[in-house]
Amino acid sequence: MNKILKVEGLVKKYESFALKNVSFSLPQGYIMGFVGPNGAGKTTTIKAILNMIQIDGGEIEIFGQKRNRESVNNKIGVVMDTPFYVKDWTVNDVQKAVAPFYPTWDREKFARLMSRFGIDRTKKVKDLSRGMKVKLMLGTALSHDADLLILDEPTSGLDPIARDELCDLLLEFISDERKSVLFSTHITSDLEKIADYITFILDGQIIYSGAKEDLLESYVLVKGRELDVEQKRLLIGLRENQTGFSGITEINNMGRMPKDAIIEPISLDEFIIAMNRGRN
Repeated sequence: MNKILKVEGLVKKYESFALKNVSFSLPQGYIMGFVGPNGAGKTTTIKAILNMIQIDGGEIEIFGQKRNRESVNNKIGVVMDTPFYVKDWTVNDVQKAVAPFYPTWDREKFARLMSRFGIDRTKKVKDLSRGMKVKLMLGTALSHDADLLILDEPTSGLDPIARDELCDLLLEFISDERKSVLFSTHITSDLEKIADYITFILDGQIIYSGAKEDLLESYVLVKGRELDVEQKRLLIGLRENQTGFSGITEINNMGRMPKDAIIEPISLDEFIIAMNRGRN
């Protein structure tokens, strides 16, 4: 399986935080959800992939080549949580400013996308709604024939309809099996609908990277009234109160749980919260 993005042993040290041997890979034709709590290292990793920061160790390959400015500019489309365009630019001004950087820029495609998104090209960036700004960034990314989309928290603050439209666009994008998406978001319900792979980072370290279904089928949510000491050790993110307990555990521990325990499938949210609670 061809890898469109490969991060191997990535290290980046700051005074109070570090990426520690971060490794994962994204195959062509798939969507990977990049998840973790605030401060876990998602944005730092994305900045390293985009060559926006110097790294202290490891390697990053994009399209089989070590990262470089040309590969970032020409083949990667970037959608961040806020636009990086001048606020007083009109949408037409955005095209004028961005198009010269991309030999593959398609003016007709940009016009079609703006029409599809219902964006008035004479409007200024500052006058666009939050959802329209995200669509403008996505339209810009799609208009230079990017093969890899990198999205860093673009859906925060969007209403469910706008998020659903974005998810549909991403699925449409990867219908060309040469293209892939790295999607960093806190809204895991979106990833449960469209992601093929999940990479979970916590405190600068990768906890899991692999197929979404494998992750969700490897753990279960356990609820009940009482636990012994050994059973407590098997639960991650254990919560206890007067009425009972809850936590997640690996599926092969099910037989060691209390006989009257309730066993349920987990969601991505429950996995992330439990791992974060159990970090120490």
